[in-house]
Amino acid sequence: MEAVGAFVLCWVINCAWMPLCSGSRMKSPALPIQSEREPVPSKGLAGCSFGGRFYSLEDTWHPDLGEPFGIMHCVKCNCEPQRSKRKVFGKVSCRNIKQDCPEAKCAEPVLQPGHCCKTCPDGDSSRQPLESLFDGYEYFQEKDGDLHKSYNDRSYLSAEASNPTDTRTDFVALLTGVSDSWLPSSSGVGRARLTLTRTGLAFSITYNSFARPSRIVFLDSDGNTAFEFSVPKADTDMICGVWKNLPKSHLRQLQAEQLRVSMVASNGRREEIKGQVIKHRALFAETFSAILTSEVEHSGIGGMAMLTLSDSENNLHFILMLQGLTTHSHTGGLVPIRLQLQYRQHTLREIRANISAQDADFAEVLTDLNVRELFWLSRGQLQITVETEGNDPRVISGFITGRKSCDILQSVMAGSEALTPAKTGAVGSAIFFLHDNGTLDYQVQVVGVATNVIGVTLELKPRRRSKRSVLYQLSEGWGAESGKGRGSVGRLEARHIHMLLQNELFINVATETHTDGELRGQVVSLPYSGLEALTQELPVPLAGQLVTPPVASSVGGHAWVALDERCHLHYEIIVSGLSRSDDLTVNAHLHGLAEIGEMDESSPSQRRLLTGFYGSQAQGVLRDLSVDLLRHLDQGTAYIQVSTKLNPRGEIRGQVHVPNSCEFGSRGAVVEEAEFDELVFVRDPEELRKDPLTCFFEGEHHTHGSHWTPQYNACFNCSCQKRTVICDPVICPVLSCPHTRQPEDKCCPVCDERKDLKDTRASVKAEEHPEGCYFEGDQKMHAPGTSWHPFVPPFGYIKCAVCTCKGATGEVQCEKVTCPALTCSRPIRRSPTDCCKECPAEDPPQEQEGEELMQGDGPRSCKFGRSFHQHSERWHPRVPLVGEVKCITCWCDHGVTKCQRKQCPVLSCSNVVHLNGKCCPECEDSLSKEDEEALAKIPDNKKKHWTH
Repeated sequence: MEAVGAFVLCWVINCAWMPLCSGSRMKSPALPIQSEREPVPSKGLAGCSFGGRFYSLEDTWHPDLGEPFGIMHCVKCNCEPQRSKRKVFGKVSCRNIKQDCPEAKCAEPVLQPGHCCKTCPDGDSSRQPLESLFDGYEYFQEKDGDLHKSYNDRSYLSAEASNPTDTRTDFVALLTGVSDSWLPSSSGVGRARLTLTRTGLAFSITYNSFARPSRIVFLDSDGNTAFEFSVPKADTDMICGVWKNLPKSHLRQLQAEQLRVSMVASNGRREEIKGQVIKHRALFAETFSAILTSEVEHSGIGGMAMLTLSDSENNLHFILMLQGLTTHSHTGGLVPIRLQLQYRQHTLREIRANISAQDADFAEVLTDLNVRELFWLSRGQLQITVETEGNDPRVISGFITGRKSCDILQSVMAGSEALTPAKTGAVGSAIFFLHDNGTLDYQVQVVGVATNVIGVTLELKPRRRSKRSVLYQLSEGWGAESGKGRGSVGRLEARHIHMLLQNELFINVATETHTDGELRGQVVSLPYSGLEALTQELPVPLAGQLVTPPVASSVGGHAWVALDERCHLHYEIIVSGLSRSDDLTVNAHLHGLAEIGEMDESSPSQRRLLTGFYGSQAQGVLRDLSVDLLRHLDQGTAYIQVSTKLNPRGEIRGQVHVPNSCEFGSRGAVVEEAEFDELVFVRDPEELRKDPLTCFFEGEHHTHGSHWTPQYNACFNCSCQKRTVICDPVICPVLSCPHTRQPEDKCCPVCDERKDLKDTRASVKAEEHPEGCYFEGDQKMHAPGTSWHPFVPPFGYIKCAVCTCKGATGEVQCEKVTCPALTCSRPIRRSPTDCCKECPAEDPPQEQEGEELMQGDGPRSCKFGRSFHQHSERWHPRVPLVGEVKCITCWCDHGVTKCQRKQCPVLSCSNVVHLNGKCCPECEDSLSKEDEEALAKIPDNKKKHWTH
């Protein structure tokens, strides 16, 4: 439902009463919404419209909620650039930055006007605001000044490999023997590549001269264990894992390069290697790598090389990270080294240089590699040797191979990507694995083509549409009946390895009716997510031809699905061809049908919404699967269907078969689903209490992003937003039926259809076969045909929108409320939570006011929250969990609630104090006797906390 969320946020501006103070709090009724006047964006410019103003791409601002609340300095909005095939547009995203305030270093910080965070009175201009450095996963971007300067910034990288919305951030760590540990120093060397994505911190670790470790430990800045990963037993030197519950404090340390990684061997010697996690610009361009080790036992030295080829010339750029080569005798001076490029102990190239004892990194370029050197490079037969010169030489060396990673090379082939776009409803899917010797294994499958496949090829991007650049044939072992092929390319050139790992190669499927290609897809590296099925088997193909009835779509996709030991379903879906503006509303469902041949909407089915798409991907976990749906997965009578705005009954579909023995349904505690943008993956209650983002409310801990109904009132909906509890009263939509009734277990009235026996039976039948729509905002199922106001955290219920569940299709359609045209000159809003204004009734003559009050149809009362107030009554609004807000006064004016913040006078005295419970500061000399007594009770070391 990402598209719906973005749709609502574009015009939600002045509708939310944001939190008035930190800690647990509850939101009050919404402020007036100016929905009848849509902001007009600047013509011809890409950007965002927000609150009647236009903002350019990447602009940031604090939203202005209007009087009496003013600018919300603790809420930060930005205009995120979004890119489609045809244009660039903006998307508004807002978040609360109160929890990100840095701790002030002084004992008496003060809150300056127009600021969110307290600062020291004398200021500290050298300290960069935290919100500009760290703004959550989706805003975690590399800053040029924060990175190690590199030999090669890859500014010439092709546009296909550069995604402006890519939120990945890569880190690296060189692991060598630890000399200050109680364990013996090791000659082993490891290299950890870490990728920060929306779902956590994925890591790929390779090592040499080291036994298979038993665990991976991440250490914080104080040396304490932040995360521990148990390494499974395997006959490989690759370790793959994901740190899924990454607290913001550790993310901050990751950004500041304060985390370390440690590996402890499982053999009897208990060796340990450790290294610091850092950013490095070379990771962006790296396509070849090497781990450098020493032949001396317990040496504690090592290094690694990150290498890449120039795009136009056969130049090999590289950078070395070295550890332990310099000794204490080299302190403060330069260390001469000799670097050699060797093939079978024969030196091909040699470079002499000096490295610093404080910074042992070294960068250079080997120019004009010849044909033999390039061939040996592709076969993993070139060796780098680094040796210090002098009386006590130290030597480390290692072989160069293609970059190693747990990421999977995969491709979705769709008709929309063909050189001549085709709408046939077919799809192709491929996965690849690159060996150290340059051999490329592949598996390919094609579904839905009407004629025979005549060619499957690996190609370059064509310089002209009519001229393909074929590199390799992938038709080995192709089965015409199965539509699958498996084989290897044994002579991949070094240049093509480089392009493969830079996402610059394409796979093309030609058929008898489309000789130049019916399907085509880019080979892209998919970040490791912890789903082992990605590396072990072909994904489930998703094609329009598998929909009932078939859809001649140009869209294609594939999905990996697996059940864990708790019978929780993990899935990852990739689609191609859905970036057009008319396909922005995308939903994916998991279905289970009684018969595989009855894939139609009328058959009884089990159905679960998976998640909304972020770009071309969807990922998540289902933890509360029914026994029936698990049985369908086991029998192969389940399928995944992706629906779009153009095809709400299914754009593409694929049959899913996951053998299992989950007879009693999903096991284990049901926890919050791990969404793609906000990961909360806490299983143990003890871990839940330790999570700094959780909220404590009514005696229970709640994860960040979770929603629940509070015990004190079932007609409220509460959510946890980074340690802050926000509760909103349920807002009921206006019903158009003539008769309504109020169910005892519901907050809102419903249409009364009990007199119609037929409708009653239909309602019972619907309960026997529950269907409906799952809405991400309130995380609830809604019955077919029902309407509701969308709930959008942290803004709450949006009365300027109405969402409707479109029956058995499961599609949620949200529309903006259209306000009627008004003829009066001064329209009013009857209630602060109303969306549309109305023309007021004619004011009664002043002399008849007393007479009017005697009549039954006198001035209207006002409803504020759950209370009613008479005309001209004044009160201070009460916010649950906060209490009475005395600084704001509200009054009822002919049925219209109006609120105003108290205006504080300008003080001319020098000794100004601000007492607790007071709205305005006062002069200490003019305090009342009670205030003087209250001030006297405050300790001297805290009195300045009350001073402005």
